[in-house]
Amino acid sequence: MAQSLVKEFTKGLWAEIPPFRLVLGLCPTLAVTKTVENGIGMGIATTFVLVFSNILISMLRNIIPAKVRIACYIVIIATFVTIVELVMQAYTYELFLKLGIFIPLIVVNCIVLGRAEAFAGKNTVLPSAADGLGIGIGFTLSLAALGAVRELLGAGTLTIWGGTPAFEIGAGFMPFQFMIEAPGAFVGLGLMLCLMNLIGKK
Repeated sequence: MAQSLVKEFTKGLWAEIPPFRLVLGLCPTLAVTKTVENGIGMGIATTFVLVFSNILISMLRNIIPAKVRIACYIVIIATFVTIVELVMQAYTYELFLKLGIFIPLIVVNCIVLGRAEAFAGKNTVLPSAADGLGIGIGFTLSLAALGAVRELLGAGTLTIWGGTPAFEIGAGFMPFQFMIEAPGAFVGLGLMLCLMNLIGKK
């Protein structure tokens, strides 16, 4: 049992890491990764929704009628997204403003709905929780990594939390501002996908 839970958890950290392996959740991946802080914030919010929606859907999987399961999944996911939104407004308001519309859009995030349909609706609570946590952490790491590349090249800083840079390259560095614009998100993601594929082949 423990080995099975570890397997479900660890698959989301590499074998099924959302943006690079499953190629899901690309909209927030591209939109919110101007900084590491934004990436981590969005990743944590999505992880919370993933874990708790997976748990609840798994608990109710034998009660929810098959014909309306997607609608029921969306209602459950929307409930947890609302909780995340209210908590962020109360405790991390500046980050909430930075992430903007992408917090409520977690409701229709392909990763969350995909895990509900493909896994939580067919498995018991503990594996579903492990699946949600692993996929969520993998998604958070992906956003943070892309955010680090874009922020470091585009601004010469790394902002982990609170808006104050935790690291600055120095005054002589000429920022490549293209990387913190929309096209830079596509280029950064493409390069990281290329790197992941090269590592995967080896």
